[in-house]
Formats: sequence, structure tokens, C-alpha cells
Amino acid sequence: MIKNYIKTAWRNLLKNKFYSLINLSGLTAGLAIGILILLWVQDELSFNSFHKNTPDIYRLELFGGTGSSRQIFTLGVAPIGPLAKQQLPEVRDQVRMIDNYDYSLYKYQDKVFGNENAVYVDPSFFSIFDFNLIEGNPSKPFPDDNSVVITRSTAEKCFGKSDAIGKVIRADNKADLTVSGVINDFPKNSDLNFDMIMPMSLHMKLMLAQKTDMSNNFNFLSYETFLLLKPGSDLKSLATKIRQIHLNHKADDTDAEYLLLPLSKMHLYNADMSDNGISTIRIFIIIAVLILVIACINYVNLSTARSMLRAKEISMRKIVGAGKTQLFMQFIVETALLFTLATFLALGLIYLLMPVFNQVASKQLTLNLGDYHIWLVILIAIAGTLSASSIYPALLLSSFEPLKALKGKISAGIGDVLFRKILVVTQFTFSIVLIIGTIIITGQLNYIRTKDLGYDKTDVVSVWMRDMAPHYEAAKAELLKQPGVLAVTRTNQNIVRFQGFTGDVQWDGKNPKDNLMVHPIVVDKDVISFFKMKLVAGAMFTGAKIDTARFVLNEAAIKEMGMKNPIGKRFKMEGINGQIIGVVKDFHYASMKEKIAPSVFWYKPEYLNKMYIKTTRRDAPKALAAAEREFKQYNGEYPFGYAFLDDIFNSIYQGEQRQGALFTYFAGIAIFISCLGLLGLAAYTAQVRTREIGVRKVLGASVGRIVGLLAQDFIKLVFIAILIASPLAWFAMYKWLEGYAYRISIGWWVFALAGFIAVIIAFATISFQSIKAALMNPVKSLRSE
Repeated sequence: MIKNYIKTAWRNLLKNKFYSLINLSGLTAGLAIGILILLWVQDELSFNSFHKNTPDIYRLELFGGTGSSRQIFTLGVAPIGPLAKQQLPEVRDQVRMIDNYDYSLYKYQDKVFGNENAVYVDPSFFSIFDFNLIEGNPSKPFPDDNSVVITRSTAEKCFGKSDAIGKVIRADNKADLTVSGVINDFPKNSDLNFDMIMPMSLHMKLMLAQKTDMSNNFNFLSYETFLLLKPGSDLKSLATKIRQIHLNHKADDTDAEYLLLPLSKMHLYNADMSDNGISTIRIFIIIAVLILVIACINYVNLSTARSMLRAKEISMRKIVGAGKTQLFMQFIVETALLFTLATFLALGLIYLLMPVFNQVASKQLTLNLGDYHIWLVILIAIAGTLSASSIYPALLLSSFEPLKALKGKISAGIGDVLFRKILVVTQFTFSIVLIIGTIIITGQLNYIRTKDLGYDKTDVVSVWMRDMAPHYEAAKAELLKQPGVLAVTRTNQNIVRFQGFTGDVQWDGKNPKDNLMVHPIVVDKDVISFFKMKLVAGAMFTGAKIDTARFVLNEAAIKEMGMKNPIGKRFKMEGINGQIIGVVKDFHYASMKEKIAPSVFWYKPEYLNKMYIKTTRRDAPKALAAAEREFKQYNGEYPFGYAFLDDIFNSIYQGEQRQGALFTYFAGIAIFISCLGLLGLAAYTAQVRTREIGVRKVLGASVGRIVGLLAQDFIKLVFIAILIASPLAWFAMYKWLEGYAYRISIGWWVFALAGFIAVIIAFATISFQSIKAALMNPVKSLRSE
């Protein structure tokens, strides 16, 4: 019986090649894109899930500051983790991490390599997380302060295939690090990813050499701290206890609160459970479902619309004894056969699209058919789509009354026609929502790229000076002689993306309850003119020794302090008593998702280690060559590295740029699948109205009139879809834009443009079949009828 069902289904597919091709194309595209999106979602949701302790690991985060400077800090103070472990029974263990900026050049025999992806950790790193040593002693990963654990790929790069344990790596020609362990490379779905891991005790020793004891320092927010808790711990109560430990050591931090972020949610959530990527996951899941639904709607529409053409076939089957259940199964098998073909074609299409998708999405996904997760995603997509698109057409086709059908007295009911119209409206509503979303996301990204940032970053190259820093003035003088070098200045960090906070600030008239968190950035005297920033009051540094006790604040800091006439007022930061000499106009030094926070410029020449070179697009190669010569003169074997500020700025918005690109592609695919459905329905409409078209042509109707007649019903449905889609898209995009402190407004023209695009595309699709029908010889069409 099943064999007969399959044979009959196959013959029916071949008999109606045009409609089969439309259905097959739509389902293949829908399944391929839907499965790709679901694979991406599965990868995102799997981050950090491979540790056996994942349910009990939490990152400790600090919610601090007052006023506009209050925010969640993922970095905290060094002592809080060890103190929590010592004093709180809920804390089984803790581990701290801090990036290693002490070393950047590593040597083994004749091999020299630069590697900045290094970190200091507590030894518990290897017991809390499942980054197990494949070589070395797991119970004692760091035998002494000068030990280092490296990844397998780093070991192969340094030592080839020889044993890495016991080998000595020379770091910056000033320290010998002995390899005490090797671990596998970090998984792709891990938010923690390092090449070299060194003991926290070495970091503490280096800080003590700089006369800074971090083991009891509650001022610097520099350490990422993870806690391993006992199962079932009360997180709210524990956070309160940790806060009390903090206050016991620094009583004036009354604004400090602690939050515990589960490791399993770290990739997609902030510590207060606000969005840090989860909204994108939800949007992508919705898009995957929408595209699959649009593909299903095509199949349902064409199957039910063409049911009248199959009425006699079904009636003959009933007369010769076929039961309703048998007919139902026949149409289910037809659908299943079509889906089977679409599935194999979709898998082939996924293989072809995977490299492009990975490039756009910045992923390394693979279609590993041996992975049961892949089949789980595929089966969910297929089962959901198959059930949604097969049951109604099968019930409809199996319910005809045979005698009426044979006499030609059967026709599509009002309910069936209305149902098909609802489906067309639904799929175009989804498509228009995606079009509107694409327009708004593109507009927001353009706004970010073109907005006045408050400084000029065009054709500016940044270079870490390293050992060149003490010779900056000589290097600057030499660079300014070179063609293509327009100006040179320096800071202690990246001007595009500030890092580091301090709350250790005092000023005249400060309320004791205020705790202002500021970004301190060390700058040279000419940084304002170099970046074309604007001073709104006072003056900039002159380079005199007294400047080390002077400060220039941004407008946000002055506003938050509530200070009027700030020039000359007392200001103290990190133990330095001084005065405010200038106020700089606010400028964007972070993502536009964040409001401009208070920042302070101060002058400490010994801290200035990042050089900026202003050049032109045409002369950039000459400027870079000159910078490399100066760098090599003072840095010897250090690898020369540079970055354009424009590239650094664009990297901040890579996620949004990928989202915008994917939105565009998905909207295009949704429209393509919707148009396939319209094409099929238009062809069917022209087929069943062949006699009417012939009569109208004989009576003198023009081609344009006939095309308009066939298209008007469909265009009305598209207009209804525009009316439904507009408020839905406005609400979704309004919520998306709320994630940006600085954003565009949603104008009426967005919906008008999206509607115009949808109407034009729909009309062009319908016209293809309508013109073909209108040009047919009326005598031939009337004779055939």
C-alpha cells in the first residue's frame, strides 16, 4: 500500500512540474535557511555549557557608582574573591583572572613570537573549570611563580612535536617562564579563551615591585572573579553577605552592590538579567520560524487552491472504493515525498551556503551529520513544517463528494477562499516586518557611522610604543619629518574605547553620599588639537611639571558633580590633589548603546605608552613604514603592530553589522519565498479564468486591463498586510532601538517605503503570469474550454 502511495505521489509531482517546482523551491529555501539559523542559535545557547560545574559557577559583578555613573562592572577588586571563600560557607572555591600586559615578546631558542592573549589566574582555575591538563600535574599546575600553562597549539608553535613540559620560555628578555602544563585549545563555545596562563602569585609579586599591594586594595576594578557555590545557595542572601565584606574593608562604598551572574547565562545576559545578546537569539528564532511558516503557507495555498482541479481524480478514487482514510494518507504521502526531496536539497544547499553564512555571522559552524544535535534541529524543523503544511490540504482533498465533483458542481467555498487570502496576508505581513526591520537597522548603523563623535578619528593610526616610550620626543621629531605624517600625540589607552574606572575622586562641594565613577585617561598636552576636540572652558595642559596636579574633565563629569564655574576648583583623584583647568566637550569613547560617562584627562608622562599618528589615506603606507622604522629602532625583536582608529571603532559594532546583514538576507529570502507562492497562485488564477480572459479579449479588453484585473485582488491583500505589519514592526524596532542611548527616530516614511517595495515586488511577480495569460490567443483559449 505504501509503495502504491509513493508511486502515485511521484507521478502527481511529475505531472504538475510547474507547481511542484514552486513548492520544492520554497520548501528547500525555507528549510535550508531555517536550519542554518537554528544551528546558529544552538551554538549561541551552548556557550560555557561543557563544564561539569556550570550550574554552580557564577561571575561576581559589582553594581556601583551614583547618578549617571552608576553601572554594572564585570571587573571587581582583587581581595573580594579570596575573602568570600574564607568567610562564607556557601562559597566552595573562587578564581580570579586579569589580563597579562606585563609581557608581550616570547622566545624559545631561535623562535620569537608575540602573544598578548595571556592571563594571570589562581590555580583553582583548573579545578573549577574543565580545562584539564593533558600534560603536567593537575593538582599543582603552577609549581612556582615563574610557571606557565600553555595550550596545545601554542606548544606546537613553540616546540613543534617535542615534549613541552620543563621547557623555558624567555619573556621580554627579563623573565624565564617554565612550562608546567599543557591543555587542549579552548572550545569555540567558550567565553574564556587564552593561549598562555600564568599564576596570579606572579602578578601580585610584580605589583608589589611597583609598590602596590593588590591583595588588600579595594580601589581598582581590574579582576574578573568567579565563584563555585554549593548547590541550592541563596544568591540574593549571598550577594548581601559579599557586600558586607566589602563594606567592612571600605566603609565609604555604600553604593556598592554585588550581583551573581550564572556562567550558563554569561554569554547572553548581563548580571541584572538584562539583554546582552539574548534578544538577538529570540529575533533569530522568530525569523527562522517565520521563514518556515512562509514556506508552509505556499504549500497550503497552492494545494488548497488546486484542489478543484483534482476533484474528478479524487471522486473516481472514491467510486472505485478508496476510503477517506486512504485518501488522507495518499495526500500525506505526497507531502512527505515532497518534503523528503526538499530536505535532501536543503542539506546540499546548507553545505553550499555554510561558508558564506559563517563569514557573515562570524561563526565556524559545520554540518556534521554524525552529531545528533544536528539531526535534532533538522527533525524539529521538518516535523513542525510538515505537520503545519500537510494536515489541512489532506483533509480538504479527501472530503469531496464524488457525484458532485464528477458533475462539475463543486467549487471552492467562501471559507476556503478566505483561508487562502488570510495565508497570503500572513506571509506578506511577515515579509514586510522584515523589510521594515532591515531599513531601520541599516539606518541606525548609518547613523552610528556618520554621527559626529566629538573628535576626528579619520586616518589615525595607533601604535603601542613599548620600549620606545622613553624616547617618544625623539621618535616624534623624526616622524614629523616624514611625508604623510601630519601630527603625532600619545595617551595611555585607546581613545576610541576607554577601559578602567575609579571611584577614588573628591571635589569641592561633594556630597558624602556621592560616589562618582570616572574613566581616567592619561593624555599628552596636544591631544585636544590632534583629535580636533573642543574645549568649552579653560585651557589644556602645557607640558609643565605642574600639569601633573591639574585635570581636564568632560561635560558629563561636570554635570554629574553639579559644579558651576569649575575652572580653578579643587579636584582630587587617586591621591593626587589638584585643580580643574579645563572642560572638554563630551565625545563618544564607547558604544552608542551607552550614555557618555564622566571622564577625566590627566597628565602623567611616564604613563603615556600609546602613540597616535595622523596621516592621509594616500600617504598611509609611507607613514606606517616610518613608524615601523622608529619602532624597530627602540624595540628590537618586538613585532610591530598598529591599528587604524576607524577599524577599532567599527569593531565595536561588528555584532550589529552582522545582524543588519543577516536581516537583509533573511528579508530577501522571505520575500523570495512569498513571491514563489504568489507566482503559483497567479498561475492557478489565470488557469481557472482562461475562458473569462478569452471572452474579455474578444470584447476588446487590453492587455493592461486584464493584467490589472488579475492583479488587483492580490495587491489588495498586500495592502492589508502593510497595515498589519506596520504597528508590529514599529513595536519590535522601537524595543530594539531602546538598546541605544543615541538612536534614530522611526519616521512614517519607513513604513511607506517598505510598503512600496512590497507592492512593487508583488505586482512584478503577479504580472509575470498575468501578462502571459493576457497575451494568449482568445480563440485558442475559448476552443480549449
